[in-house]
Amino acid sequence: MRKPTWTRLVAGLLGLSLIAAACGDDADTGAGASCEVDQIDGDLALYNWAEYIDEEQLQEFADQYGISYSLNSYDSNEAMQPIVSEGNSGYDVIVPSDYMVSVMIDAGSLMALNYDAIPNSSNLSADFSGLYYDPEGAYSLPYQWGTTGMAVNTAVVGTDFPRSWGLIFDPALSAEYDGKIQLLNDPRETLGAALRYLGYSNNTTNIDELNEARDLVKATASRLAAFNTDSADEFLTSGETVIAHGYSGDMFVQFLETDNPDDYVYFVPEEGGTRWIDNFSIAFDAPHPCTAHTFINWMYGGEQGAALTNWNYYNTPNDAAVPMLDEDLLAFVNDPAILVGGVDSLEALQDTGDFETNYSDAFVEAKG
Repeated sequence: MRKPTWTRLVAGLLGLSLIAAACGDDADTGAGASCEVDQIDGDLALYNWAEYIDEEQLQEFADQYGISYSLNSYDSNEAMQPIVSEGNSGYDVIVPSDYMVSVMIDAGSLMALNYDAIPNSSNLSADFSGLYYDPEGAYSLPYQWGTTGMAVNTAVVGTDFPRSWGLIFDPALSAEYDGKIQLLNDPRETLGAALRYLGYSNNTTNIDELNEARDLVKATASRLAAFNTDSADEFLTSGETVIAHGYSGDMFVQFLETDNPDDYVYFVPEEGGTRWIDNFSIAFDAPHPCTAHTFINWMYGGEQGAALTNWNYYNTPNDAAVPMLDEDLLAFVNDPAILVGGVDSLEALQDTGDFETNYSDAFVEAKG
């Protein structure tokens, strides 16, 4: 469990309007549960990404409402989705990423939100309206957002290296670090990095392009320390790796918890990378839907929204949280050097429909 020693401001990076492009058909906005504000109908079962919420904050919620909570974690959307979609998962609140929200809506795996029970949703930034994966926000409310890129230990690698995905995929650039390189254990993110390096969209539905990315990852697998998501940041700062694929907030907080944060750099390579939005959603058969609504509403209060962001170091979609964030680190998270290829090089992962299975299969083959 991560325990940051100090906080940073993580709102405003990249310009939020870039991630709010609307498309697709309107979703059914019918409420899936009849709940009152602050209504509790049992304990809270949360299924979230690892190290993405402070358990002290969860305990505060539980104490306030006189219940208990459970927290389980997953390391990819593809690991979470079948567990929830199969039914009887026992989870109330889940945190799917943008494209996975679309997948789960189509599969009937999410409960429509009852916004009458989430009045604090009015704190959502207007820049997050009309999101492509759930245009009406019928099944999801943004949780946090950020980027996926690369981090390097400059004390080992130095500073004179190309800000390119080639630092992972091209042995001519990094063979001396074989065994000290890590990729995420995530089909869409890892194949997406390979696709961007090859000059393709990370949402390609061209099987030849995907197979080329698969073969590139497969050729790289023997050079890796691991395919790992949960500990990518710790591997880097412990010295187990020197080149790491990972998420912006994970890397930022881990750097700052070392004695020598200036020895590490995070960036989205020149070929581009992923920008993403993770979301509060409720499992279609949540055993405690009213507790789920109450928890989401509580987290969307300004104070709790700030506490979340100040702990996990990602970017907040909650306008009410911004005044309570630590402005001392605004320059750090807004450093234009993070986006080597510029804002336009970022691409959101999208639901590729029936083609999604090809990504999962390709990743299994690539890992060997």
